Amino acid sequence: MNKFYITSPLYYVNASPHIGHAYTQIVCDAAARFEKQLEGGDTFFMTGTDEHGEKIEQAALKAGYKAGEEKKFVDGIVPRFKELWKTLKVNYDYFIRTTDTIHKKTVEKVLQILNEKGKIYKKVYKGWFCTPCENFFSNAEVNEGVCPDCKRKLERLNEENYFFKISEYQKELIDHIKDDRIFITPDIRKNEVLSFLEKNELQDLCISRPKKRLRWGIEIPFDKNFVTYVWFDALINYISGIGYLNDRKKFDSLWPHVGHVIGKDILRHHAIYWPIILLALGEKPPKSIFVHGWWVIGGEKMSKSKGNVVDPAYFTDKYGVDALRYFLLSAVGFGYDGTFYEKLFIDKYNNDLANDLGNLVNRTLTMVEKYFAGVVPDVEEKDIDNEIKSNTEDLPGKLADAYANMNSLSALKVVLERIGWANKYIEEKAPWKLAKEDERKLKIVIYNLVQTLAALAICLYPFIPDTAGKIWAQLGMKEKIANIKFKSNQRSRPSLWGIVTSGTQISKGQPLFPRIVSGKDE
Repeated sequence: MNKFYITSPLYYVNASPHIGHAYTQIVCDAAARFEKQLEGGDTFFMTGTDEHGEKIEQAALKAGYKAGEEKKFVDGIVPRFKELWKTLKVNYDYFIRTTDTIHKKTVEKVLQILNEKGKIYKKVYKGWFCTPCENFFSNAEVNEGVCPDCKRKLERLNEENYFFKISEYQKELIDHIKDDRIFITPDIRKNEVLSFLEKNELQDLCISRPKKRLRWGIEIPFDKNFVTYVWFDALINYISGIGYLNDRKKFDSLWPHVGHVIGKDILRHHAIYWPIILLALGEKPPKSIFVHGWWVIGGEKMSKSKGNVVDPAYFTDKYGVDALRYFLLSAVGFGYDGTFYEKLFIDKYNNDLANDLGNLVNRTLTMVEKYFAGVVPDVEEKDIDNEIKSNTEDLPGKLADAYANMNSLSALKVVLERIGWANKYIEEKAPWKLAKEDERKLKIVIYNLVQTLAALAICLYPFIPDTAGKIWAQLGMKEKIANIKFKSNQRSRPSLWGIVTSGTQISKGQPLFPRIVSGKDE
């Protein structure tokens, strides 16, 4: 059986989640659902929260908590993430927190291993540091003391810290990336990493903070006067959460199949620091790194610090969960930046969901009710259109090809094309005329449309699961749609055709996506 271990990045809990977080989670959820249902894979999806570091310490103080009460602060924020993921139908298998005991013990163990191997040393660090980004910068990267990423003022540090010898692994890392042993997609991000590695000499990574400046973190096990750099701490979650320390059987089963889904702003951490940590430990680097773009508002990246974030709850409350999921997955190709504004959201909702999908479902089921008393008509095998049957059976394979490397935009285009074909088929066959002229042909047309709807519901399930489930239920299907599995890469897979048997009683519901006029439901 195929295995697939997919991870989201850990989210900072210094504030509530926004659309950017929601996008990453929905991308991961859709990929996990796709593997489970259409590919029949054994899937493990892990997400969680990053709860240490200066940003958290400062946010806790700002929120009125005393020094030493950071855990109380993060305990109040974490449920907001979990609640949003539940609302968005994000079905993760494990939620990890960097304050979890097993994670802290794993970080300490990793540090001990690297220290014993002679990969860690102590020296005085002189350079720039950005607290909001939790990043160090060399003099060559800094202009006028401003962070090259967030454009805020940097802090000049001159203090003793522990360093990890990443410079020793530069050539080995380049080789891994060049031959795709670490598969980075899209290519622009792979080339970005290679360009950086080939043009710059890696500087050893500072992995500690002195407690006199920061106490909120995991202690360095061989020096209690220091805590671990938050990025080193956070990256370890990808192995601590699957049993690196306490369940090697599980770890060995999942780790070779890992795929990290991240935003482009944390590419260097995942494509340089993280693989080198693993190589130094004697473990395999990550198999795949899927890098998405940013959501842009008013020409600027959406971020909490800029105050231009969009609250996902606004859109789920107003338009529905699947409407938001569909927009985020179809508005931009994976890896590219996307523009987010409400008018664009409404246009896609009306065109794709209300006019195309919703209209197809409503028209088809209305005709089943009108012409056949809500019962799927009986059609003889010889009357089935083999071209329609073949195209329907080929949907999973086409979907899998289009969905390569998380490209949900391409995958949903495949589904939209089939929806468009079905709506055109209705116009061309004119069932309302056949009802007066030829009942046999009418049965064939309606049967074809019902089977198409069933196939579309299955193919849409990874992306808009609630809607797919509603279509499935309206078609009178008793088994849960999540249990229907089709392996797109095997000719022996069960057929998508004929899933709804003749004689099935349909149960037409309310329109799935009422049109929106001027931002209001029609």
